Amino acid sequence: MNLKFRLIVLNFLQFFIWGAWLLTIGAYWFQNKQWSGTGFGAIFSTMGIASLFMPSLMGIVADKWINAERLYGLLHIGGAVVLFMLPQVDDPTTMFWVMLLNMVFYMPTIALAIAVAYNALKEDGRDVVRDYPPIRVWGTIGFIAALWTVSLLGLETSAGQFHVAAGASLLLGLYAFTLPPCPPKLGRSEKRSLVDALGLTSFRLFRDRNMAIFFIFAMLLGAALQLTNAYGDTFLHDFAGDPRYADLLAVRYPAIIMSISQISEALFILTIPFFLKRFGIKAVMTMSMLAWFLRFGLFAYGDPGPGLWMIVLSCIVYGMAFDFFNISGSLFVEGQSDPKIRASAQGLFMMMTNGVGAVFGSIASGFIIEHWFTYADNSKNWHGIWVTFALYSLVVAVLFVLLFKHKHAPATASDTHRVGA
Repeated sequence: MNLKFRLIVLNFLQFFIWGAWLLTIGAYWFQNKQWSGTGFGAIFSTMGIASLFMPSLMGIVADKWINAERLYGLLHIGGAVVLFMLPQVDDPTTMFWVMLLNMVFYMPTIALAIAVAYNALKEDGRDVVRDYPPIRVWGTIGFIAALWTVSLLGLETSAGQFHVAAGASLLLGLYAFTLPPCPPKLGRSEKRSLVDALGLTSFRLFRDRNMAIFFIFAMLLGAALQLTNAYGDTFLHDFAGDPRYADLLAVRYPAIIMSISQISEALFILTIPFFLKRFGIKAVMTMSMLAWFLRFGLFAYGDPGPGLWMIVLSCIVYGMAFDFFNISGSLFVEGQSDPKIRASAQGLFMMMTNGVGAVFGSIASGFIIEHWFTYADNSKNWHGIWVTFALYSLVVAVLFVLLFKHKHAPATASDTHRVGA
């Protein structure tokens, strides 16, 4: 089988698993189980908690003791077992612990998938920079395919979404053992300090004022990402209780509408080199923050009927909101870090966004929604929720413009290729 096709299958299934439940678990939680908003915020924090330690620990295991593709397969098989168990859970506290276990298995596989793919391409004599992005885009396609599958099968509020994810996880776990070998590169007796392994050497970047500010705002934007992932789908589902909207396409298949966000994401990633080189990281990050403001603001005033255009436009804006901070931020960190700690610096960036930011966004949003925007009958004031999130993004944007002093020099070089903070 062609190597590129094999890696395309890897990426497709990797994100198909996540897409099968990530945006629809809110509908299952609120519409099916009718559990609390605070508890739901805790569920989304499991991704951040697992991201704080599991990718680094599994990286050590793959570096020293076991082939990365085998470890990758074992983690996905373990995740499949947990996902099959999820429908049996009948209280929110147990759901939290079971979902945390699922994330302990899943989150390190994102980094391991990259490691396996990079190693296979290099061993085959291919150019990773040229050949990997067209392969990785199939991950986004897999995410979209999972959303459509769950939606068209009518599983958005059902536990069946976890069965779909579990089946894909088991398939990928078995498939992983057929991938090109990615053996450990450190000898078992070769020592590696825990500080280096966990990427803590990169914390020296906080000594630079601008980099410290950049990482803090990356964390705040990581929180914004959790808000849209957690509540977008269930927001549209809630319109089913209104006779004016109950039979409309956006209410019957909200996951399909939300998948426009991932389509936009796949397209906006292609514009990043132009925007970074032309405008620099400060302008690009500011655009991202303003895009988050529009993302939430359009949700606040949109509806599945005459206001559907606002929902669709919000999904289109998401591509800029996500890519311009997540992908551009990663490229900026690469260019501003000492080559000796670039890998650690990327780990720090991921920890601040997917770890600390995700935990903060999940827990804080769940608490705020339950205490200020949930009525006695458990319905929600979605207009107030989205306006609050929009104002949060606007405040973050204003503070970023005032505090981040990085200067862009397009005449000499792009920000992404300049070393030294």
